[in-house]
Amino acid sequence: YGGGVIGRYSDVPEKFPGIAHFHTIRVNQPASKFYKTDFLRALCDLWEYRGSGLVNMHGSTGDIILLGTTTEQLEPIFYDMTHELDQDLGGSGSNLRTPSCCIGKARCEWACYDTQEMCYEMTMHYQDELHRPAFPYKFKFKFDGCPNCCVASIARADIAFIGTWRDEIRIDQEAVKAYIAGDIVPRGGSHKGRDWGKFDIQKEVINLCPSQCMWMEDGKLVIDNKECVRCMHCINVMPQALRPGTDTGVSILVGAKAPILEGAQISQVIVPFMKAEPPYDNVKEVIEKIWEFWMEEGKNRERVGELIQRVGLPKFLEVIGLPPAPQMIKAPRANPYIFWKEEDVPGGFERDIKDFRARHKR
Repeated sequence: YGGGVIGRYSDVPEKFPGIAHFHTIRVNQPASKFYKTDFLRALCDLWEYRGSGLVNMHGSTGDIILLGTTTEQLEPIFYDMTHELDQDLGGSGSNLRTPSCCIGKARCEWACYDTQEMCYEMTMHYQDELHRPAFPYKFKFKFDGCPNCCVASIARADIAFIGTWRDEIRIDQEAVKAYIAGDIVPRGGSHKGRDWGKFDIQKEVINLCPSQCMWMEDGKLVIDNKECVRCMHCINVMPQALRPGTDTGVSILVGAKAPILEGAQISQVIVPFMKAEPPYDNVKEVIEKIWEFWMEEGKNRERVGELIQRVGLPKFLEVIGLPPAPQMIKAPRANPYIFWKEEDVPGGFERDIKDFRARHKR
C-alpha cells in the first residue's frame, strides 16, 4: 500500500488485546474537499465494519484519517475503497504527501488558475511518488488560487503554487469614489459588527501597502504596478473597485516546513511567474529538477527547504537552472562579501595561490 497505511502496534498487547493492532489509514481527499453525503456515509459504514469507526476530518494538511484497524483487515479495506468507492489512499512517510488545494474557481472569484484541475493532474501524474516512499523525507504540494493563500501553502508546502498575475491591477475609479463616499461598505461588509467610522482610503489602504506602490492623484487611485508585490490587501478592502489582472499564472515557492529539525520555515519564491495550463509540462519540469537534486543531495529526514538552507540558494538555482531574480530575496543582504566564479567574470580571472600567499602571509 506504500505510504497510505501507517502501522500502529501496542507495546503491551497482552494487557490491551483489543488494540494490539491499531493501524491508521490515510484516504486521499477530493480536490477542495467537495463531498457527497452518500460517499461520506459509505466511507463511515466501511470503517464501522472493518475498523474502529473513529474518523478524523481531516489531517492537519489534508487526508481523511481512519483511525484503528487490524492487519487482516487492510487488504479488504483497500479492495473496498478502490473497487467500491473509487477512492485512493493518501500519502504518508518519505513520499509525496496528498496534494491539496483551495476552493479555486469552483466558488472563488479571486482564483487566478484552476487549482482543482492542477491538483488532480499532479495527484494522478505522480502516483508512484505518492505511494512508493523513496524521498529523503516527506514532500508536500499545495495549490492556492490567489495570494490570499487560503490553504496556507506558503507556510506548509515544500512546493507552493500560488495564483498571481503579471499585468496591471484592474481599477474601477467610480467604485473607488463610491468607497470613499461611503456608498459601498469596505471589505464586503465583513467588519460591520461595530461602527469603525468613515472609510479612510489613505489610512486603510494606501498607508498599509507594503511596497507603497499606490497613491491618490486628482481624485483617482494610481498604482505603480511594477512595485506591487501582489499582497491583495487593497483588493480585499475594496473588492468592487479593484481586481487582479487578466494575465494570470502561478508563483512557485519552495521550502516551507513545520519545526522538526531546524525550526519552522516559510517558503521563498523560486519562480516569480509561470503560466499554469494543462498538461502543466513547464511546472512538472521544475518539480522534477528539484526532486532530482534533493534525492541526490538531501540527508535523511531533511526537507528540501533545509537542503537549500544548507547548500545555499545560489547553488540550488545553479542546479535547477533558474536565473536569480529580485523576488527570491527574503531580506537585504547582510554579508558584504561577494564571491565570483571565473565563468561569471567577463574575460575570466587567474589566481596563483602561491603568489597570493607570498603577499598575504597567514
